[in-house]
Amino acid sequence: MKQNLKNVVLAAGLACTALTGQAQNARPKTTQTVTNSLMKQSTLLFNAPDFSRIKSEDYLPAIKQAIAQQRAEIKKITDNKQKPTFVNTILAYERSGKNLERISNIFYALASADKTPEIEKAQGSIVPLMTEFENEVKFNQKFFQRIKYVYDHEYKTLKGEDKKLLEVVYKDFTHAGALLPKEKMARMQEINKELAKLQQDFGNMLPKAANEATVWVSDVKELAGLSDTDIAQCKKDAESRGGKAPYCIVITNTTQQPILASLENRALREKVFNASIHRTDGTGAYNTFPIIVKTARLRAEKAQLMGYKNYASYSLSKTMAKNTDNVYAFLRQMIEAYKSKSEAQTKAIEEYAQKTEGADFRLQPYDRFYYSAKMKKDQYSFSDDDVKPYFNLDSVLVNGIFYAAHRVYGLSFRERKDIPTYHKDMKVFDVIDADGKQLALFYCDYFRRPTKRGGAWMSAFLKQSGDRQQKPLIFNVCNYAKAPEGQPTLLTWDETQTMFHEFGHALHGMLSNCKYNTLSGTAVSRDFVEMPSQFNESFASIPEVFNNYARHYKTNAPMPDALREKMLGSLNFLSAYSLGENLSATSVDLAWHCLSPSEVPTAEEAPAFEKKVLADMGLLNNQIPPRYSTSYFNHIWGGGYAAGYYSYLWSEVLAANIADYFEAHGALTRKVGDDFRQKILSRGNTRDLMQIFSDFTGLKAPDTKGLLKARGM
Repeated sequence: MKQNLKNVVLAAGLACTALTGQAQNARPKTTQTVTNSLMKQSTLLFNAPDFSRIKSEDYLPAIKQAIAQQRAEIKKITDNKQKPTFVNTILAYERSGKNLERISNIFYALASADKTPEIEKAQGSIVPLMTEFENEVKFNQKFFQRIKYVYDHEYKTLKGEDKKLLEVVYKDFTHAGALLPKEKMARMQEINKELAKLQQDFGNMLPKAANEATVWVSDVKELAGLSDTDIAQCKKDAESRGGKAPYCIVITNTTQQPILASLENRALREKVFNASIHRTDGTGAYNTFPIIVKTARLRAEKAQLMGYKNYASYSLSKTMAKNTDNVYAFLRQMIEAYKSKSEAQTKAIEEYAQKTEGADFRLQPYDRFYYSAKMKKDQYSFSDDDVKPYFNLDSVLVNGIFYAAHRVYGLSFRERKDIPTYHKDMKVFDVIDADGKQLALFYCDYFRRPTKRGGAWMSAFLKQSGDRQQKPLIFNVCNYAKAPEGQPTLLTWDETQTMFHEFGHALHGMLSNCKYNTLSGTAVSRDFVEMPSQFNESFASIPEVFNNYARHYKTNAPMPDALREKMLGSLNFLSAYSLGENLSATSVDLAWHCLSPSEVPTAEEAPAFEKKVLADMGLLNNQIPPRYSTSYFNHIWGGGYAAGYYSYLWSEVLAANIADYFEAHGALTRKVGDDFRQKILSRGNTRDLMQIFSDFTGLKAPDTKGLLKARGM
């Protein structure tokens, strides 16, 4: 995802137990009528959640009951007097916990996308419960000894998904610490509890801080440069946030704020930029650094308990990259290609600004987007406002994303009006395969609101599983400003690409064809999971697809050829910025997780630590700050990307290689699409990921030249 594919694993490592299997529907012990709708089998298609019946107060008791059910299922496995086998131990575990997975998936979806005060209150009780149960399962020695016996005695004889499932389950337990001595195991459980609480605290603080950082504007004249639509949005945002002033500018999740490209008022630009970078650094109402340094120390200690030098080494052991040396080598290769370009581009922007502002003008980070946008308009004779009328969200979805999926994979989509959702702005679609059979349900939740965290992501209410006979229930979430009632929501090109990106993740989930839930869909390593999404972005600019959706919202006329060529030709204009902010964020993430417990700085030292890291990597650049600075880096402190943010660039290389293959063999050809679907999208984590990449592309290893070419480097 452009932000985070696993949107809500709120306790580190938590999802594995909750997402590893199926239980027979255990009946409540009481004979009383069950009033909690979450504990009932849904009557909707594919067991879709019935949000018309679910109440906020249902979650906590339902999760308690579901934990009790899986606890009983695991006890039945451990009490089995028969010799441990794949069937009576591994498969039985895989089939346990179905209710817990279903209910927790629904709850965590709301905890990210619609965190009302009631959901936040429930989260405070649910996260400790889930963490405690995770510890209980992963450190259950009687249970683990059965798993180990099967691994020692059957691994060599099993085949296919059975073999892979055994490997994943065994390694998941050992990676959690199942082989640790008793005293270290006890400490590991304490650390897991503390980390879950810290992650929850960080996740709760961040959206509040972003709302607090809102920049209020009293006079519409200060918004000079914004379009009428943008000004109307500022007014609407002000009204929805209490109306402290007639207008406001909402802070988005990244460091740079897109609105800075249009604001003429330099003082306001500076105010907006400072509100962004200082939102959680303690200069205002919120300070995440105490949470961060505690988290970093605990992660470092956890890694040492497991025998690793640092948390990055511990985390990377389960990825394609394997170790920190490989990641740093990859980053330095990118940095070498980037630095000279970035310096030249910064100089060019400053010189451009000096033509109107005078020779003494010095470009500041809050100026960069504004003058680069003007420079781009002068060079290519167009602006984002010129193209937005052609990117109607509904057309992008139906005539772009769905159209491409139909051409490449034979899929069709039909909107459903009868499937309840957790918010009125959502839509639901049937996903129909080329043979007329239904594959999935697809939910989309595209508009921002105060109860939604920033960014964009994909996840599932339920994953695909042949063993469970379960079709996938997939959802995409974004944060676009919704147009006033009766008007279409118009997107920027970047927002359009984000929609294609997140739908690439959705395809990975919807086209999964795996036997076991644990292995299906997006259950792959972080540095592979972003590949399908980044690759799917390539369809946004293919002429046949582009011309089908990029139509004026009033006239339905296609974007004029000249404007289209200007826009697409400008995609790599001043491209060093986007690469640099990503490299910087990646370096910050890796550095924090390469520390021993004693090396972790104090909360007061944390800002200086970030600057030193960037300086050491040759990336300390006032003009190109990290995409996410330490204090609001949700991917690594609130999400599942600790020591893993590099995966966006790593998987972008894979995506570029695959896009090159499609281009060479027919980008919209069903034969190529079906081959990609069969060899990669349907496979989940059932085979070695490098092998399935090679099986499709014919490459023995990823080729970074493809990324540099795509980035204009």
